[in-house]
Amino acid sequence: MSTTLPPIQDEAAKRANLARMKRRATGLLVAAAALFVITRFLETAHPWIAPLRAMAEASLVGGLADWFAVTALFKHPLGIPIPHTAIIAARKEQIGRALGNFVQRHFLSRDVLAGKLAQAKVGEHLAVWLSEPANARGVARHAAAAVAGGVRVLRDEDVQELLDGVLRDRIRRTKVAPLAGKVLTVITEGGRHQELLDEAIELLARGVHENQDAIRDRIERESPWWIPEVVDEKIHQKIVGGVDRTLQEVRADPAHPLRRRFDDALSNFIARLNESPELQQRAEALKLELLDDAAVRRFSAAVWEEAKSALFRYAERPEAFQPGAIERGLIAFGEAARKDPVLVAKLDGYIADLALGIVERFQGEVSALIAQTVAGWDPVETSTRIELSIGKDLQYIRINGTLVGGLAGLAIYYIAKLF
Repeated sequence: MSTTLPPIQDEAAKRANLARMKRRATGLLVAAAALFVITRFLETAHPWIAPLRAMAEASLVGGLADWFAVTALFKHPLGIPIPHTAIIAARKEQIGRALGNFVQRHFLSRDVLAGKLAQAKVGEHLAVWLSEPANARGVARHAAAAVAGGVRVLRDEDVQELLDGVLRDRIRRTKVAPLAGKVLTVITEGGRHQELLDEAIELLARGVHENQDAIRDRIERESPWWIPEVVDEKIHQKIVGGVDRTLQEVRADPAHPLRRRFDDALSNFIARLNESPELQQRAEALKLELLDDAAVRRFSAAVWEEAKSALFRYAERPEAFQPGAIERGLIAFGEAARKDPVLVAKLDGYIADLALGIVERFQGEVSALIAQTVAGWDPVETSTRIELSIGKDLQYIRINGTLVGGLAGLAIYYIAKLF
């Protein structure tokens, strides 16, 4: 099945130039033939014309030979199906395969491309380009639009199931008790846990102050009926005042015994988290209970919905947002690469490896594509198009053949006379 070829640019001009060059070459050949006929008849009466006849004869032979050679590339000379003529039309498939192999070996080879990439300094140009905020913004926006387009075709249920699976698997493989012990160890370094205690004391003091009425009502309900209200009020004042004084003392005294007991209790708890199998098992059991709770799925759904909504908002109206992390990261990377030749060299290496890997992976497909494309072209149309492209220059072969043939004939004539 033949493939329709695209239209030729400036086809009329190319046809006119080809026709003009053909007329020149043919006219020169006709002139050589006429000179040969004239000198052949006059040679008997005028022997001095013999060199001119030899030159015309050789010029005619050379011009005819080159005319046959050039014509045989594209069609049968004089329409006669002489073997090994109309070469392009007859061997179109072989030409396509040869062209594909030539491109693969000489244009898509690793050595050629590696040299070209090294000369192009792609890494340096990319760093300069990315350091421009407008370019970085464009890359970030296109990336967001591409990701948003991919997200739109995803089913929320599939994504949530994936997130659930990742979260659950990650949490199941993480030992909670040792992790909590490490977190608490970091908190206790430098006495930072005492700051938490101060916050707890502040909250407790505020809670006691704000709930005095509730404490008073509780004392009245719990005390016997025969105890006067004045006594209940005294008890209330003693309790509230004692708690408040204790809290104030603990907050004001860094060396208060309660703080030391808090340190000891926290250190003991951290040790139990790291060493107690019983506490670790209880922590794992609590973790599994939480995993089975619907809250985990609600959490993953909320994360996905928020991320998706943010991505859609940015992709639809990127101008409404300040430069994001991706954009700032691209700019920072470009500026850093511009100042670091080692980083630029590494970037060049990564780009070269990526490009060469792709080329080596698909160079066979490129060669096959060229061969298949040429094989699908119409033979006559293919031959005509190639002739329009290079036929004008090939006519110089005919012209040169006619002229060089004549000079060679003249030289042979005088050499023969000498010997």
